[in-house]
Amino acid sequence: MNIIVIGIIACEIGFWAVLGAGLGARYLLRLRKLSSILLLCVPLLDLLLLGLITWDLVVNGATAEFAHGLGAVYLGFTVAFGHQIIGRADGWFAHRFAGGPEPVKPPKSGPAHIRYEWSQWARMLVCAVIASAVIGLIVLLVGDATRTAELTGWIGRVWLVTGIWLVGWPVWATVSGGGRDSDESAAPPSIQETR
Repeated sequence: MNIIVIGIIACEIGFWAVLGAGLGARYLLRLRKLSSILLLCVPLLDLLLLGLITWDLVVNGATAEFAHGLGAVYLGFTVAFGHQIIGRADGWFAHRFAGGPEPVKPPKSGPAHIRYEWSQWARMLVCAVIASAVIGLIVLLVGDATRTAELTGWIGRVWLVTGIWLVGWPVWATVSGGGRDSDESAAPPSIQETR
């Protein structure tokens, strides 16, 4: 198995293990300082993956493969969406183990749904920018277009996904009006309304 694939899998497992340990320390053991230290370690996993990708291409002299680009996009995703994921997990842990309020679910309709879809797409935009910047930096460090061709192909892929996300979710939600507001009745019209 490719060392970068192993690195991505290890970082994903590490993310959930460190997050679980941090939240467990906070809500089950009541050790807030230890919890904060553990949660601050989450971004270190991203730095380790970035270091592994850079080492493999620059120092080890590897030719970029699918996994190298996937690793760069994974980095962008964890930076853009990681804080939100941690916040949701924290809310669930607080509700389940510390008597906190039930976590708020994303809105399903109305103007709040439209705002939510645009905010999620903005996170994807940040992901695409970060992934493109990481790829560009690594391509510059390697300095060999033939060895980094697969890597640069990921820039187009991540921007294609970003464009599809834009049209399929926030633009669609905006054009469709965000769906029916939750307080509106879904009952069929009365006989007098149909006359």
